[in-house]
Amino acid sequence: MTTTNILLIDDHAMFRSGLRMVLNARMEGAEIFEAGSLVEATQDAPETIDVILLDINLPGLNGLDGIAFLKRKWPQVPVVVLSSQDGPETVRDALARGAVRFISKADTADRIVALLNRVLRGEYNAPENQPGDGDEVLPIPLHLTPRQCEVLDLLCQGMSNKLIARRLALSENTVRGHVQAILGFLEVSSRTEAAFAARRRGLVG
Repeated sequence: MTTTNILLIDDHAMFRSGLRMVLNARMEGAEIFEAGSLVEATQDAPETIDVILLDINLPGLNGLDGIAFLKRKWPQVPVVVLSSQDGPETVRDALARGAVRFISKADTADRIVALLNRVLRGEYNAPENQPGDGDEVLPIPLHLTPRQCEVLDLLCQGMSNKLIARRLALSENTVRGHVQAILGFLEVSSRTEAAFAARRRGLVG
């Protein structure tokens, strides 16, 4: 069985413990190495790492500045920012500094594991890639419908599901389904990252 070495850097021990249990239970062969700071990570982690999960609120050198710090030690290893701070500026900054993915801590365990598996397969920005067995709960569309494009446009304007539903004369449940399809299509985990990805790909003005 192939071992996957995952370096988890977060200063909250309880969160690290919970995520470690989730990853060990759902990812066969996962070996989790924990660190509470960037310095601790570089001192204690093995030389061979497959992916780095990085929080941005860390003691000393913070997570965003630490992306470049980690890339110097492990230049070929993908860095995934995992944080509760998913504002547009934070997401944009993390991706611009070299993170391959931004995952919100508010995501479900299923979503976090699915996105992490894609990163491990090298699927960073491929909207039409299909998930592997058990990776994703919802199917990923190969394209957006005209209605989903309307929802995406309003989402990028900062509208909530309730406001989008009112504007398009839809139920909130219907809008919620469209938003989940959009997140899957764009290979992102939050509305903020969806807006950033849509603008980067020229899907919205």
